[in-house]
Amino acid sequence: MPTITINKTELEKYLGKVLPLEELKDRISMLGTDLESIENDLITVEIFPNRPDLLSLPGFARALSSFIGVKTGLREYSVKKSNYKIIIDPSVKELRPYTACAIVKNLKINDEKLAELIQIQEKLAITHGRDRKKSAYGIYPLDSITFPVHYIAKDPAKVMFKPLGFDHPIYAKDVPRLHPKGRDYAHLTAGWKKYPFFIDSADKVMCMLPFTNSEDTGKVDLQTKDVFIECTGNDFNNVLVALNIIVIALADMDGEIYSLELDYENKKVISPDLTPEKMKLDLKYINKLLGLSLTPEQAKILLEKMGYGYENGIVLIPAYRADILHQVDLAEDIAIAYGYENFKEEIPNVATIGEETPLEKFSRKIRECLVGLGLIEVKNYHLLTKEELTLKMNLSVLKPIGLKNALGEHNHLRNSLLPSLLKNLKENQHHEYPQNIFEIGRVFNLDKNTETGIGEKEHLAIMLCQEKTDFTAIKQILDALISALGLECKIKESKQDSFIPGRFGEILVEEKKIGIIGEISPQVITNWNFAVPATALELDLEGLFGLVKR
Repeated sequence: MPTITINKTELEKYLGKVLPLEELKDRISMLGTDLESIENDLITVEIFPNRPDLLSLPGFARALSSFIGVKTGLREYSVKKSNYKIIIDPSVKELRPYTACAIVKNLKINDEKLAELIQIQEKLAITHGRDRKKSAYGIYPLDSITFPVHYIAKDPAKVMFKPLGFDHPIYAKDVPRLHPKGRDYAHLTAGWKKYPFFIDSADKVMCMLPFTNSEDTGKVDLQTKDVFIECTGNDFNNVLVALNIIVIALADMDGEIYSLELDYENKKVISPDLTPEKMKLDLKYINKLLGLSLTPEQAKILLEKMGYGYENGIVLIPAYRADILHQVDLAEDIAIAYGYENFKEEIPNVATIGEETPLEKFSRKIRECLVGLGLIEVKNYHLLTKEELTLKMNLSVLKPIGLKNALGEHNHLRNSLLPSLLKNLKENQHHEYPQNIFEIGRVFNLDKNTETGIGEKEHLAIMLCQEKTDFTAIKQILDALISALGLECKIKESKQDSFIPGRFGEILVEEKKIGIIGEISPQVITNWNFAVPATALELDLEGLFGLVKR
């Protein structure tokens, strides 16, 4: 988890209050962060991933100020209108289709605030932006830019600019090779023939995404008073929240926020939008969850200690909070404000002894066996995109289970582990081969016999990726595993569009289909944008466990 280092004296200026050292340590620890150390005038705090708004001194001070009762409730920030425009070209759709931008004026930047600008940009990109994979951010001196600004994809062989830190211009195509950030993030752009750029109306390159700003237009220094901020990424909500976090932090540095117009192909958006989200408070649920008996008035006080507004049973959620999705998130913040130290310990009336489930014990032994065969275990999320589950697997007629009211692009439950493993391979092409991996995890399919209509099963998938892998190699792994379990299996030739015809089959144990095995189709490998052969198998681990038990 990321850590931030903040100046104690500067923190006290933001708070408008000096706390005794022991009280300061206690309040930081009880805020929902992890205090690592206070040495001289430097405070090091570990920030949990669900609170990217705390990754700067202004953001941290804002939360701590509410928590200790100095300034509670919802902070209001005014946004003034500007006449500036950002024109989003359709060419960025397949690369990084979304941007959100803003202007902040009248900043008074000193060494401390310049360090804060750099820290919030970098820490936010690592966490909220998933190390620039999901979104990336840039801050520019406003007086170096001529509006309107164009967000557009171009051939890097035809664009020259001076990257940040360089004293001479180079072709953009050389940035992934010559620039330190280009080398660090080149794996994010595998397969790109064009790259997104911000280019102003004077034809000056402002940045090349997702790598670097321009030295000429993208370098903020102590003389900078007005800045332009852009956030770009694959998820519109993600970039909107990132922009809100940055501009509100700058507003807390006494900056003035100005909006501008985003001109997309079919719509216009005013950015930023700092209107708070609204959520009805289910106090009965929260009291039951926390074991409390809070009244609405008491809940209001606790919510305001965490920076929320509260009106007639409706919680007003600050625009910089990315983590409030459900009543349980409100319950967590109410518990923090109430004070975990104030909850009374209770010994349950029923004594229980915890132990691993038999299936988990079986899975652990499977892991030990596969690690012994030289494989590396991976663990992935249950959610993927529909394209990853269907089109990229050559399974266009498949209808995976989608989520209702999904908030991001990963909105379908996986029905197989193989797409997850292929995604791992795609994202790790910058590492050496062979890459032989396995995963034990949940898959989801429609099942009318369950309460929810969705059945869950534990599966095992193995994938070998190297230049000379073939059906024999993956079959040897299967034979070793089945033999270690004291079983026998046979392969029945079959067909599936994700695999090469004639090199795919169903795995049968005691005449029962227990899985599939084969060589991944070259078309599927191309769909995932890598060029090394792969073979795979997937087993119904629960079914296999049942056979072993019997």
